[in-house]
Amino acid sequence: MADVLAAFVRVVAFTVAALLPIINPVGGAPIFLTTTPGASDATRRAMARRVATNSLILLVSAMLVGSYVLLFFGLSLAVVKIAGGLLVLSTGWQLLRAESSPDARLATTSAIPALDDRHLLTRAFYPLTFPLTVGPGSLSVALTLGATTRVQGATPLTSVLGTALGLVIVVVTIYVCYRFATTLLSKLGDTGTVVMLRLSAFILVAIGVQIFCDGVIEEFHIPIPRRF
Repeated sequence: MADVLAAFVRVVAFTVAALLPIINPVGGAPIFLTTTPGASDATRRAMARRVATNSLILLVSAMLVGSYVLLFFGLSLAVVKIAGGLLVLSTGWQLLRAESSPDARLATTSAIPALDDRHLLTRAFYPLTFPLTVGPGSLSVALTLGATTRVQGATPLTSVLGTALGLVIVVVTIYVCYRFATTLLSKLGDTGTVVMLRLSAFILVAIGVQIFCDGVIEEFHIPIPRRF
């Protein structure tokens, strides 16, 4: 019994450790605010709940049927990374350019309403869930987790239950970070908020470039020189 419990805990820890750094909900919280200018607290709460739910559906779908979908369309993970990297890069670039204007700064601090609540709710899946929260990197990890569990001593049932609990922990973390993003950034002040938003957008661009480069290297089998 102790061995089964230990294996279960390892599976949970492995799932969280594999997905949480890639999804990075703490770093995504400022971007969540950037893409919801002028939204009320109730609307942001509803959007955070929708994004968390959509993220869970995407991750579970990728684990269960993702590999079969790619096989059906004749796609590889490398191609998904290339396309997803370009999409993340484009989204991050748009946010970076938008934040350079005074109007965007006012919108991020809720000084003026930029979009109505109904229009904002349509963004819950795209771009907030995909690709900003669950992108090609996390989907690739979910595909890998669904194909095999790299935890020694874990039975199939333990792997399924442990992975499910790990996904729930990740999704709850996403909801908490997005739900209280306004509280977090309100403590930074206007200047700190602008700096955080610019930095987050730049990091998003860098992530897009990294995902794209990883996909190109995998697709075309480009050798990586050793660094001394």
